Amino acid sequence: MGYVGETLMNLLHQTAFFNLTWGNYAMIIVAFVFLFLAIKKGFEPLLLVPIAFGMLLVNIYPDIIASPEQTSNGVGGLLYYFYALDEWSILPSLIFLGVGAMTDFGPLIANPISFLMGAAAQFGIFSAYFLAIGLGFNDKAAAAVSIIGGADGPTSIFLAGKLGQSGLMGPIAVAAYSYMALVPVIQPPIMKLLTTKKERAIKMQNLRPVSKLERILFPIVVTVVVCLLLPTTAPLVGMLMLGNLFRESGVVRQLTETASNALMYIVVILLGTSVGATTSAEAFLNWSTIKIVILGLVAFMVGTAAGVLFGKLLCLITGGKINPLIGSAGVSAVPMAARVSQKVGAEEDPTNFLLMHAMGPNVAGVIGTAVAAGCFMAIFGI
Repeated sequence: MGYVGETLMNLLHQTAFFNLTWGNYAMIIVAFVFLFLAIKKGFEPLLLVPIAFGMLLVNIYPDIIASPEQTSNGVGGLLYYFYALDEWSILPSLIFLGVGAMTDFGPLIANPISFLMGAAAQFGIFSAYFLAIGLGFNDKAAAAVSIIGGADGPTSIFLAGKLGQSGLMGPIAVAAYSYMALVPVIQPPIMKLLTTKKERAIKMQNLRPVSKLERILFPIVVTVVVCLLLPTTAPLVGMLMLGNLFRESGVVRQLTETASNALMYIVVILLGTSVGATTSAEAFLNWSTIKIVILGLVAFMVGTAAGVLFGKLLCLITGGKINPLIGSAGVSAVPMAARVSQKVGAEEDPTNFLLMHAMGPNVAGVIGTAVAAGCFMAIFGI
């Protein structure tokens, strides 16, 4: 009986119940909340479901992301190898390839002024950078944190890795993806606060047709110009434009379909679960993480406000031809931010169709956030 009892006790102590801390339970609850938001509320489920499940797994079984040095047999946990692909910038770059293959750059080409609104929305990133330094982050950590303001998870992961901020990558990535998912909650109050009912009801003229030649030349020209000025942006901007060239060339349909579907979804699974697995209680429940989450929210809100305010300025300059709401889409949460512009505009006038107009600043925001990351890398000589 003694042997049986001892065996049962050993088995009992091998269960997770005897190893979890209060922090683990807190993070498990957060994972449940994320799953609820994704499944019940439909907030970016493609992002939140894998992130939440990775969060759940690592707080039940921390060794799932253990490095080979931390294990007795010299073999790392499953999600450790997924996470290595994040640190090597492979998964973020492949995400950009898929986004480029999925996205129509026509609205941006048809209305180049959208570049300015996309640029204005990056103000949140640089304002958060100085605020982060004021809160005690070093310059590289401040840059890695501030990029959350672009609401661009892949770029946040890419920059954190390039600047050697792997220790902050988990909180930064989770914050960035969380704010991408919460765009429909965070942006509308800011947009309504900064615009009048009359401005929100402005109907914009139909965009001009964009020729096939323009569509083909655009990704090539942007790649040459941006990568000559900021060569470090090549992994992101280059992959984004390559994906779009697949789409617009019309001669590589199989590559377009693979990049925008199968490859994209495989990468989202790997990236989402590995990002979620960085949120162990020990790594996530500390003051640095809280400051990162707050700074990211401030940056995102300031970026949204800057885009709307610049939209108001353009509305004034053009005599009311531009609806300021599309400026909020200058953050790079594609295409959710553009959909929010459409939704808020339709609340004032159901016949108002802003989606394609908002896609211009939205695509410009993707490029703008990558350029902002490249600027930080250039500043630090990376």
